[in-house]
Amino acid sequence: MSIAIPQLPKGTRDFYPEAERIQNYIFDTWRKVAESFAYEEYEGPMFEHLELYTGKSGEEIVSQLYNFKDKGDREIALRPEMTPTLARLVIQKARELKKPFKWFSMPRLFRYEKAQKGRLREFFQLNMDIIGTESIYAEADLLASIATMLRKFGLKDSDFAIGVSSRKLLATYLEEIGAPNPALVYPVLDRRLKIGPEAFAKALTEAGLSEAQIKQLDDFMSCKSIEEVRAAVKSENATAALKEIEDLFATLAAAGFSECVNLDLSIVRGLAYYTGIVFEVFDKGKSMRAIAGGGRYDSLTEKLGGDRIPGVGFGMGDVVLADLLRERGLLPSPKQHVDFYIASFTNDMKKIFETAQVFRANGNSVSHPLATMKMGKQLEQANYQGASIVVYVDGDKAAAGQFEYKDLRDGTMHVGDVAAIVEQLKA
Repeated sequence: MSIAIPQLPKGTRDFYPEAERIQNYIFDTWRKVAESFAYEEYEGPMFEHLELYTGKSGEEIVSQLYNFKDKGDREIALRPEMTPTLARLVIQKARELKKPFKWFSMPRLFRYEKAQKGRLREFFQLNMDIIGTESIYAEADLLASIATMLRKFGLKDSDFAIGVSSRKLLATYLEEIGAPNPALVYPVLDRRLKIGPEAFAKALTEAGLSEAQIKQLDDFMSCKSIEEVRAAVKSENATAALKEIEDLFATLAAAGFSECVNLDLSIVRGLAYYTGIVFEVFDKGKSMRAIAGGGRYDSLTEKLGGDRIPGVGFGMGDVVLADLLRERGLLPSPKQHVDFYIASFTNDMKKIFETAQVFRANGNSVSHPLATMKMGKQLEQANYQGASIVVYVDGDKAAAGQFEYKDLRDGTMHVGDVAAIVEQLKA
């Protein structure tokens, strides 16, 4: 009887060493930029009590989760996002944490939804959040970090766009036009550019808006500049919300990010907990899903049973980002690279291991044969592993304390001690 070959679960990925090197490049860049902006790294459990997610998003969220009952008959879910976990951490130590603070995390997340290009059921996501301030400069710091990060990956400002909107501004405008139930309108607005004008109008009609209100709202969301919005709004609250956006743009312009940040009122973000500025990041032609997205959530901790503590943050998924970098030819080579390969004409394994440790002590990556083999096979392995230099432990042209070595980068042969060989690597 034949045994079925194990299959990869739908919507997940295997990371062979080549893929893992690319993944680590993304993680390393995320971490370096986050730390350069003085964010501290944190983590949480891979699963939480189901009520943490239903309390934030309602029972309908369950269909999008991997959830189960554990052996204690408790309702558990694999985490689909990090913000609820962050809110729980903040609630638990609300009085001990000095605010404001800036945290980041790179969690593995799970969502039970249709697997498609740019969206998988298991993925990694950079989360960066600022907790404990309502200042618009928190948003400025986060958007500056996003732009810096994408530049660090090699993208130009002409390759991506950070679109900014405001739930506060939308809420005040919905009040102005007399929308009966804004909570029903937000999810429709979030789908506006995806469903077409007729379906959009039909959904808003079902949400209780009149034909005149639908026209007003569609015109408002089509505004492309601060001046157009200013002409469309009337209330003091709307003017104040617009002033926030103006201050944000002015701050980012002063920091050198004006080319990649723009007003985009079509951005709503479907999650109910957003209360202020919201933003999404796309490749310039919007040929892919959003690279990143987030916004202000000043009421989330209160909604989950804690005190009201303001917060703002974003998530950047690894799947779309890697697709974009691959399309632009900006991913590094996935091939292995080691600094030194230790070889032996006589297969003196003890000498090989001894010499390898000497070079590792200098902080270098070192490989060597693990069984006796001809020199040709050793050199073949050295080339396959991307070694820069092959060190021969028993070459007959080297004096005591020295080694013959070959620089595979240019094919030249040399003789020198450990210090000289390490210097050759740097050259």
